[in-house]
Amino acid sequence: MRIIFMGTPDFAVASLAALVEAGEKVVAVITMPDKPAGRGQKLQESPVKRYAVAQGIPVLQPEKLRNPDFLQELAGFQADLQVVVAFRMLPEAVWNMPSKGTINVHASLLPQYRGAAPINHVIINGETESGVTTFLLQQEIDTGNVLFAEKVAINLTDTAGVLHDKLMHAGAEVLLKTVAAIRDNNVTATPQEELTDDQLKFAPKIFKEDCQIDWNRSTRTVYNHIRGLSPYPAAFTHLQGKVLKIYETEETDAIDKPAGEWETDGKTYIKFATADAALSLKSLQLEGKKRMQVDEFLRGYRFD
Repeated sequence: MRIIFMGTPDFAVASLAALVEAGEKVVAVITMPDKPAGRGQKLQESPVKRYAVAQGIPVLQPEKLRNPDFLQELAGFQADLQVVVAFRMLPEAVWNMPSKGTINVHASLLPQYRGAAPINHVIINGETESGVTTFLLQQEIDTGNVLFAEKVAINLTDTAGVLHDKLMHAGAEVLLKTVAAIRDNNVTATPQEELTDDQLKFAPKIFKEDCQIDWNRSTRTVYNHIRGLSPYPAAFTHLQGKVLKIYETEETDAIDKPAGEWETDGKTYIKFATADAALSLKSLQLEGKKRMQVDEFLRGYRFD
């Protein structure tokens, strides 16, 4: 089959590479336009673009997916199938173009955790299991009929970054399985409403205000909140008037402080009180400084 791949971040590169290495005919890649980044504001190519260019695959970077010139160019590739992994919402003129439709790889077990940030939200909510799902795109986001799904266990110490990598590789494997089944006309599309009777949980985009730590909550709730935002965008609190990002913690016994206040020996630990116990910080980053382990931070920090 002639396949067009659409994606932008590292998460999508694993799926694209799996298709290429399996010998699938990827005739073009669609990714986001280059964006200025860093202090020099130099244009940065997406990870998907860098991989596609290295493989000699044509790359399209439309500003607007409804642009007539883009749609004409897209149609010219005569794709049988389109694959979407961590891209953007597509208009019907795009997703309905190939004869075999457009499939998406989503980083959750649909219909649970539809939305932009499923990896973060499953950990924030303390789930012990997630997974990847392939489904056929339709108009409503993340609601299309499911093709295949694969479960992935979440360990208590897994951060969003760890789960990201687990799901990235699982997604590539499920994608290959899905493409093979579509090519062989051996696929069953199951409506999502048939897959669960449980109340649906959603995974909306995360904003800065969602990242501030509420120390008045239980220790386990705060612990999950921190690891669910690590390493990006990172949960934060304040230490002596400065923003303190926290990446890793461990549960510890209660300290004689109100929730949100801290204590330290100035050498090996700094602990923040929660509603029912405390969390000891392991990896952190103070405003204007680099990320470091707690002992390294304490060696160089002067408390008021």
